[in-house]
Amino acid sequence: KDREVFGPSCFVCTHIIYIISLSLSLSLSLSLSLSLSLSLSLFELCVESFNPCSSGNSLLRSPESLCLTMSHNPIDCRLPRRARSRAADISRGIDEQLSTVAGFMDSLSATLVVFFLVRGSSAAKFTLTNNCDYTVWPGVLSNAGDAALSTTGFTLETGQSKSLDAPAGWSGRLWARTLCATDSSGRVSCGTGDCGSGEVECSGGGATPPVTLAEFTLGGGGGGGMDYYDVSLVDGYNLPMLVVAQGGSGGGCGSTGCVAVLNRVCPSDLKVVAARSSSRGGEGVACMSACEAFGSPQYCCTGAFGNSNTCKPSSYSQFFKNACPRAYSYAFDDATSTFTCASAGYLITFCPSTASRQRAANGRRYQETSHTKPVLLWLLPHALYNRHHSIVRLVLS
Repeated sequence: KDREVFGPSCFVCTHIIYIISLSLSLSLSLSLSLSLSLSLSLFELCVESFNPCSSGNSLLRSPESLCLTMSHNPIDCRLPRRARSRAADISRGIDEQLSTVAGFMDSLSATLVVFFLVRGSSAAKFTLTNNCDYTVWPGVLSNAGDAALSTTGFTLETGQSKSLDAPAGWSGRLWARTLCATDSSGRVSCGTGDCGSGEVECSGGGATPPVTLAEFTLGGGGGGGMDYYDVSLVDGYNLPMLVVAQGGSGGGCGSTGCVAVLNRVCPSDLKVVAARSSSRGGEGVACMSACEAFGSPQYCCTGAFGNSNTCKPSSYSQFFKNACPRAYSYAFDDATSTFTCASAGYLITFCPSTASRQRAANGRRYQETSHTKPVLLWLLPHALYNRHHSIVRLVLS
């Protein structure tokens, strides 16, 4: 009878209110402070409905008042000594139970606070998917001052996906390495996008050009609540990549990337081919930027060309822009190449399939411009030039 009268009421107040608080935070994405404030308000209403839960209620101070609470009949409360002793035992039991409940509330509060803080610390989820018909080794590099993510490099077989959580304010870049192999000493090296660590994990090493890059600056830092992202070919190109914002709001949340297969049509003075001894021997595996190929200030936007007024698109950067109109083609290609979104996750697909490209086009108005004609038109005036400037880079395996 004691448990039926006093136990359920106290545990209803604690269990139910915390479940409501947790549900509010998860379903409505309420802040931690607002969720806890609502929880405390609901708890106060609950305990006022159950006298036995109110630590300030005078009814818990004497056996007689406890009896009145249960029977509401003064005559019935003229108790013999044994009954008074029993009532006192009940009162002590309630105090012990309230202490247990208080301890339970403290531990549960601490658990929920940790849960909400951990949950709130993740600003974005990156999901990397490999649709290439070969293995890739994604690399991740945080910008200076930003903490490294849970991994800085891993293997991704054909058809596999892997998700990474990034904290608010994080900025950095992601890419895919190709043609990676381990030598007899256990050192890992990659044909394209190598980060120089000698391991699958890049551990703070950046990508060696030419490589297709996805760059992110997440909200919560200097940019407020908006994410900024782009796909860059400023350091060249090694494979197709598509970035799709998922579940975001504000800023347009457009899809971006370079879905064209450029290694086959890359100008000969920019083309990188695999060594004959490799699994893709003689095949074009990357396409350099003009800056990487020639190193001149006009292509690298350095020195006298270090601003948007003097550094203009070249015929080489136009090759990339015609093929991939939403990707960065040179250093100051900001107007059509930077995208924004808030509270989004990001799907990064290497070698996106036709179906995924079409979904991106339908869902985010992604306009994929045919690159065959512009590429051919670009190649024609350079035919004679290429006869005298053929720079064919071999990737050693």
